[in-house]
Amino acid sequence: MMNKNQLGIIEDWSEKGFKHTHDLGLTKIEFCYNIGNDPKDLLANLDNLKMWQDKYQVALGAMGRWGSDKIDESGYVIEDEFKNNCTLIDIASELGCTVFNTGVNFVKDYSYDKNCEFAVKYLRRITEYGKEKGVRVALYNCDWNNFANQPKAWEKIIPEVDGLGIKFDPTHPINERQADFIQEMIDWGKYFYHFHIKGTIQHGKNHVDDPPAGLDMINWHEVIGLLYWMGYDGMLSLEPHSAVWKNGELGEWGIRHSIKYIENMLLD
Repeated sequence: MMNKNQLGIIEDWSEKGFKHTHDLGLTKIEFCYNIGNDPKDLLANLDNLKMWQDKYQVALGAMGRWGSDKIDESGYVIEDEFKNNCTLIDIASELGCTVFNTGVNFVKDYSYDKNCEFAVKYLRRITEYGKEKGVRVALYNCDWNNFANQPKAWEKIIPEVDGLGIKFDPTHPINERQADFIQEMIDWGKYFYHFHIKGTIQHGKNHVDDPPAGLDMINWHEVIGLLYWMGYDGMLSLEPHSAVWKNGELGEWGIRHSIKYIENMLLD
């Protein structure tokens, strides 16, 4: 059952990141090892990562890779990037992390249905690799070089890939599609492996800012209530996102505000 120990934060993969997470009173950290970062560099730092986990008593709750192409212009899996993702899954497994978040790019010269077929081929391979390592694979619901971010794609892809799940963030349906994210949670929550806690302010169709949760427009009581209803037991990962709130005294205050706000809705 969901509790306060599942609350964590996206941080970097340095000792500073682990220490900051610990100093916030959190026990979980998430790495977003995105496009432009070489997984071999992270692998070379594996011993330090293990040491920092032990030193600060902060566990890696999830890892992901946003933004990279997985499928080439002819519809084939890009093997070098597939290996990159496998390396990250290897690292996750070594660190006891059980969730890896990924997306799939759209190949413009092919139909939507054909792109879903391409996605299934990649996702079957990466999900099977994850199973061998004890790591579950989830589709992130952000549109950063990823078309498999919404029910239209999930309906075609998820039934075809055994064990595939979803990383869900309410702000993406709101800001990217003006969609009913509560309905998406109700319909697809049984597939949720990972969940982001990030606030947003949307006025009409205009995105204004992403302040900390509790200072935004999302009814987080309803969200947390739904997560309990669906039996969610994964990580709740705070995502500092807005440039206004990301750094300095205001940023630190905002993070701590969100921690207190969300913790008040969680079991001890």
